[in-house]
Amino acid sequence: MISEAKVEERAEQPYVAVRTRVPMPNWGHLLPGLWGEVYGWLGRQGVAPAGPPLIRYRVIDMQTELEIDVGVPVAQALTGDDRITADVLPAGRYATLVYTGDYSGLVGATAALLDWGAAQGLVWDSRTGPRGDEFGARFESYLTDPQEEPDPAKWETALAMRLADGTAP
Repeated sequence: MISEAKVEERAEQPYVAVRTRVPMPNWGHLLPGLWGEVYGWLGRQGVAPAGPPLIRYRVIDMQTELEIDVGVPVAQALTGDDRITADVLPAGRYATLVYTGDYSGLVGATAALLDWGAAQGLVWDSRTGPRGDEFGARFESYLTDPQEEPDPAKWETALAMRLADGTAP
């Protein structure tokens, strides 16, 4: 199930993550270990997460690889280290929706958000670069912990894509 898409204003959100490149396709099995690193690092710093885990899509080339941040929001900006990147999801207007279901449906949910945005005349904060489509802020937040809710039909994932400045409506 896909919620109704909408445009909303968001404040900046600091986060910490492991930044990595993953090959297309079939990279999902890498995520638990990467989130484990981030949560372990936060624990050693004595810092609690400020929201659900996320993936920020920095560069997408569907033919070869993705550059992603596998991370966790934090209440205030931190300093990373050699492995952990500290960054910020920028403030701005975002097109958003919530997808409910197994992660295999996220491609369709993303397509629905992109199609809705095109129909609304929205322009994404993105550009085509030498390694693929580069995004100012495009991310998924995993609202449901599969260890707490074993039924994939009930898993909720929020999708958000930042709009370029001056985009209608």
